[in-house]
Amino acid sequence: MSQLTEETWVADIVKAVPKTGDLFRKLRIDFCCGGKISLREAAANRGLHADELLTQIHEVEEKQAQHKQMQPPSLEPKELIAYIQNEYHTKLREELSALTPYVTKLTRVHGERYSHLKRVNELFTLLKQELSEHIQNEEDLVFPMIEAFLQESTVERADELNPILSKLQNEHQTVVEFLKEMRLITNGFEPMQEACGTHRLVLKRLEDLEADIFNHILLENCTLIERTRQAQLIAKPIN
Repeated sequence: MSQLTEETWVADIVKAVPKTGDLFRKLRIDFCCGGKISLREAAANRGLHADELLTQIHEVEEKQAQHKQMQPPSLEPKELIAYIQNEYHTKLREELSALTPYVTKLTRVHGERYSHLKRVNELFTLLKQELSEHIQNEEDLVFPMIEAFLQESTVERADELNPILSKLQNEHQTVVEFLKEMRLITNGFEPMQEACGTHRLVLKRLEDLEADIFNHILLENCTLIERTRQAQLIAKPIN
């Protein structure tokens, strides 16, 4: 059961449920420097009903909890691909887009004081570009080829897939390296004691993003690609 109430500070709500930052930002409620006020007071300041706002917050909280609890079942390849697209690709696009203005603002406001934030911004930009192109390529080319091959596992299709699967895994490794460096220079996404609300929000959401991406890559590498590799061996056994 949620511990968030109308008396909970806005800053504490965002700390507990980072994605509520998007909701507050949309409603022009300051959760950063002005976040040490109750939700009730913040709602009143904006002419909003606190109970309705709390309901929206609980909905965001519930979605976050459901996503953390979901584990991919033993699905057929076509269903597994749909699961990856719905559970990871869609959410990844949304989060990369939603997080961009926060990372940009953090670098603009605090980049001179905390020089490593400039590199965080660079890494995030590289990560966003790499992942955006990567998942689009998966949906347009890779996944349809895997589905076609698993439906009709010919030697020709097995050969066509080899370089594509290798490229896919190399791109996964590139993403992992970006995340490793980001974790290193942020001291494990740990905010300084004096860090403002936006600073803490960005680090928490980057850490959550890292976890989702790792789960995403693990599912593709160890389940989808592994199944495809096994089918390749059957279609084209090693002599």
